[in-house]
Amino acid sequence: MRITAEGLTWSVAGLPAPVVRDVSVDIAPGETVGLLGPNGSGKSSLLRCLAGLRTPDAGTVRYDGVCVRGWSARRIARHAAFAEQETGADSELRVSDVVGLGRTPFRDRWRAPDATDRAVVAAALERVGLTALADRSWKALSGGERQRAHIARALAQQPYALLLDEPTNHLDVRHQLELMELLSGTGQTVLVALHDLSLAARYCDRLLLLHHGRLVATGPPSTVLTADRLAEVFEVDAELGTDAVGRPAITYRGPLAAEKTRGARRQGRPGDTAIPGAPEAAASSFDAPASRTPPPAARRADA
Repeated sequence: MRITAEGLTWSVAGLPAPVVRDVSVDIAPGETVGLLGPNGSGKSSLLRCLAGLRTPDAGTVRYDGVCVRGWSARRIARHAAFAEQETGADSELRVSDVVGLGRTPFRDRWRAPDATDRAVVAAALERVGLTALADRSWKALSGGERQRAHIARALAQQPYALLLDEPTNHLDVRHQLELMELLSGTGQTVLVALHDLSLAARYCDRLLLLHHGRLVATGPPSTVLTADRLAEVFEVDAELGTDAVGRPAITYRGPLAAEKTRGARRQGRPGDTAIPGAPEAAASSFDAPASRTPPPAARRADA
């Protein structure tokens, strides 16, 4: 499924500036895109706008060329699954019950899970390595196990697109790598917010970089992640190299001193502000419907 947005702006009452400011994106079917930016740059808010959980003040969101404004939550959930950051909330539910919530868009309100629902949940648990914990109480899970269960719930939704907010939080190195291998190999459209820039560079086809609510760069990891841009946006002194699989790798020397940060901001660089002229943005077509990506197996009909 192609996800496009044009001119998205979203504000919170009482804040001096919008949280998301005039952001336009075009994510192709099957593409894995990393959403990067410092804390407070608008990543979570943009994801929620794209998932239909926030109504933007301006701009449009389209799935395969169709504007989703006015769609029901059930209809949106049959197209895109949103997995937020693990909050640590406790529950008496079993892990399989939590993952089974991903089947809600396909069931009548009072209908119990059927054999298809149970099979989909079992497959999702297996994909994230939680089969052995299916009957465990949610409150007995570690933070990393809960994070993987949230991903399983999103997979159980059998969406055309996955919108994930920092899914590698709480995960150890092995499970971070396994999760990113899984996401990049699903064949679904994936937009994933990440703080680990090297992880994003290794697994993402393309990166979107937010700063103060604006999209300041988009493109392949090798063009988005530069030493100058990391200094400007993340305020760190970094060196770019190549990892064992040939993707960009980042070595951090440390945080930039305040005076250097101010100097970098004063200097500025082409392409580090709004990017209406960037090649990726210029090639986007927000009004022409794209052909629909074939759904995953055993999908039910759309609402």
